[in-house]
Amino acid sequence: MTENLNPTNVENYLIKNPEFLKSYLSKHGAPDITHKDGSHSEPSSPEIKIKRLPNFTSGRGNSITTSIFKKYVEGNLERIKKTSKDRNQLLSMSEDEVFMELIRDIATELDVNVLCHKILKNVSILTRSDRGSLFLVRGSKGNRYLVSKLFDVTEVSTISESLHTEETEIIVPFGKGIAGFVAESKDTVNIKDAYEDPRFNKDVDLKTGYRTHSILCMPILNYEGEVIGVAQIINKVTGNHEFTKQDEDVFRKYLIFCGIGITNAQLFELSVQEYKRNQLLLNLARGIFEEQTSLERLIQKVMLDSQDMLKCERCTVYLTEESMSKGGKNLTGMFAKILKKQFYKLLALAVHQDPHPEEDSNVQAKAKPTSTKDVLFSMAFDLYAKDGGNIRVPSAAEVAKSRNAEIARHVVLKGTPLNVSEIQIDAMFGKIGGFEDDGFKTKNMLCMPIFNNEKKIIGVTLLVNKLNGVPFNENDANIIEAFSIFTGLGIHNCQMYENACRLMAKQTVALEVLSYHATAQQEETDKLMASEFPPGKDIGLYTFEFNDIPLDELETVKCTITMFQEANLLAEFKIPLEVICRWTLSVKKNYRPVTYHNWRHAFNVTQTMFTILYTGGLIKKFEGLEVLGLLVACLCHDLDHRGTNNAFQVKVASPLAMLYSTSVMEHHHFDHCIMILNSEGNNIFQSLSPAQYRNVIKMLEHAILSTDLALYFKKRGDFQKLVQEGETEYTEPYKKDLLKAMMMTACDVAAITKPWEIQEKVAQLVANEFFEQGDKERTELGETPMAMMDREKKDELPKMQVGFIDAICLPIYKMFAEMNQSLRPLYDGVMDNKKHWQELADDHERKTTGKINDEDSEPVQRNRSPEQNGLPQKSDSKEHKRKEPEVQFEKKVKIVEPKKTKVCVLL
Repeated sequence: MTENLNPTNVENYLIKNPEFLKSYLSKHGAPDITHKDGSHSEPSSPEIKIKRLPNFTSGRGNSITTSIFKKYVEGNLERIKKTSKDRNQLLSMSEDEVFMELIRDIATELDVNVLCHKILKNVSILTRSDRGSLFLVRGSKGNRYLVSKLFDVTEVSTISESLHTEETEIIVPFGKGIAGFVAESKDTVNIKDAYEDPRFNKDVDLKTGYRTHSILCMPILNYEGEVIGVAQIINKVTGNHEFTKQDEDVFRKYLIFCGIGITNAQLFELSVQEYKRNQLLLNLARGIFEEQTSLERLIQKVMLDSQDMLKCERCTVYLTEESMSKGGKNLTGMFAKILKKQFYKLLALAVHQDPHPEEDSNVQAKAKPTSTKDVLFSMAFDLYAKDGGNIRVPSAAEVAKSRNAEIARHVVLKGTPLNVSEIQIDAMFGKIGGFEDDGFKTKNMLCMPIFNNEKKIIGVTLLVNKLNGVPFNENDANIIEAFSIFTGLGIHNCQMYENACRLMAKQTVALEVLSYHATAQQEETDKLMASEFPPGKDIGLYTFEFNDIPLDELETVKCTITMFQEANLLAEFKIPLEVICRWTLSVKKNYRPVTYHNWRHAFNVTQTMFTILYTGGLIKKFEGLEVLGLLVACLCHDLDHRGTNNAFQVKVASPLAMLYSTSVMEHHHFDHCIMILNSEGNNIFQSLSPAQYRNVIKMLEHAILSTDLALYFKKRGDFQKLVQEGETEYTEPYKKDLLKAMMMTACDVAAITKPWEIQEKVAQLVANEFFEQGDKERTELGETPMAMMDREKKDELPKMQVGFIDAICLPIYKMFAEMNQSLRPLYDGVMDNKKHWQELADDHERKTTGKINDEDSEPVQRNRSPEQNGLPQKSDSKEHKRKEPEVQFEKKVKIVEPKKTKVCVLL
């Protein structure tokens, strides 16, 4: 039993039986030992502490490694100074000790140059060779070559003496020379006499004066078996100066570790380079959004921020003519296109000309260039490293005759990057071809096209002469590609900003022009002020049967002024007569000459509101400011109406639909109302206090938006509930707003309550406007319009009018009649008109089918008395035409709802 007892077995038992360990320590453990496993120990039992191994899988990132990486990137990493072992110490060590020393070096050394230098020194000592060299593989798979990294490393040489930089490195193509042969074949080459081998290049000895005898050359492979370098040692200093089989084994073992070290160090170096590049690109991205007011300043900022990454003598950015075109022609997106189109239309309409967008007539899509002559650069930016980072903007003449610009034009033409060496430049332009007029000699260059968001080339980035004198490589191409991408993003962002600012400026100009042309001129205002305003009672402004058809345009304006005067609004709110006259004329001028939703409609809606307030007796429920707001809202509720409804605006994706997500036209009417009020000499609210002004603007917005029938349907149920409950005061803000919203709808559709001779004419105007929209839907959108807008179904107008009355008009006027009997003429008028429309619908039905649809004719109820309809007898019409009657509320009055047809005309 005891013979099997050893530390390993005990440890394994305790790991497999942790409860035994807890029990043992709780009984026999020292008092200062506590248990920490996340559970709560009993107060009587001692607390046991067990030291645990760190959890490497669940912990955060290794802070030590992060610290080392940051120090290395910042150049603050302190190297651990180790005393190099001399020849005698190294030779006295066993093979295991030598390799352990090598492993320690690999583990602690991040610099591949230092590591490889130490390896070559140790190999030289162990193999008794005179010196050694290291070549690393560069280039793409199709064009690989060797470059000398460490050359002639001896036992006593320092790394600075042996290290070849990019300026001094020797390039050896694969398959050329001994090193090139080893790199290509992956074979070991052991040459006893170098001069007898035809692969040996004697020129090196001639230049250096050194005599090469024997060479041992081996490939360095990575974990995938690919050649990443070649190492060679020269001239064994002992014996017959030939390398033995034992030397090959030692060399091979060392090169295995050398391959590991080189691979790890290169990966680490790549990660450092990628980190630096990412930091730089982040700075570039930040710069793109910091500077967007000027394209020139943006390019300069990007180039200056990229100096450390580009590492070339000269960097030039060329911008094509298309990228710098004026007038916002590169502004992309539907909004920009619509904005430009609408600007020219608005401007043309303001000066009473036919709208012809500028770009439609003057701008044509440019054809793709077929030669470098078709490629024109509008601007270039030159960054010279020797000038301390100064950026120069060459003239158009300098760009036109620049040879570097010619290569850039070639890149635009082909659309692909171009890496040009000195030899290729000489072949293209001759021996003096690389010289610019300023004396600058182009030895090599790397060109990369700059694309915009539409994948079109808008410029070229051109790097000239790498600082170390060698050609540009694949890593340089990756860097300049990233630089070009961010440059393209910056250019696009800056152009969007500049063009948006330009279009906003144009819009401001257009608004100024529109404001001038849409505002009443002084002559018109003076003429109106000098006129006599007829008393409201003489022209029937207080009657529900008011007819505007006999009035001319000027008379309708005078009647509007009369309503404001007789409502005492001019005196109460100190509105100058000149201002109210100019504002009324301006409002009239801003109604388009559409078939129905024009100035006449707005005037009639305002007159109905005036009649509801004074003849209907609702004036007692509102303060003067509310009356002012309601009358102004009625007059402005359809400003700039285009003769089409909200659904049409959304279908055609109009600018208005893009600005407003709901109640498209109503929001526009309100905004247009505010624009007129803000125009010079049109602010009828100029004498209001700030609080009054805020309140009246809020009332205006609420009242105008309430004319959207979609909102009417949402609110109608709440209003009906108040009426059924017998609400009489409407003093609470919500209830009063609800009442005002219903009043706006009642006034908006009040044409349906007018005497039949008026209603019949107005209904035809409404239908014609709807048919015009239907024609647009059919021709422009290729859609079949709904029945109410389909000209081909115009004979169904009576039936549609009955549907309109049942769905929209009767409910609202019934509620007002139940609430206040003085408003019953509205209900009587709509019922009378329904009778006429139903008769016409029946006649049409009889002609087409030979019979009358009983279901359609039943709701008319034209043989029923007012009492049977749930209403008291009509009051004397003369009485309610002239004065404010006592408001009477019939809490229990009910009106029988007629059956509704399925067709509804929406105003």
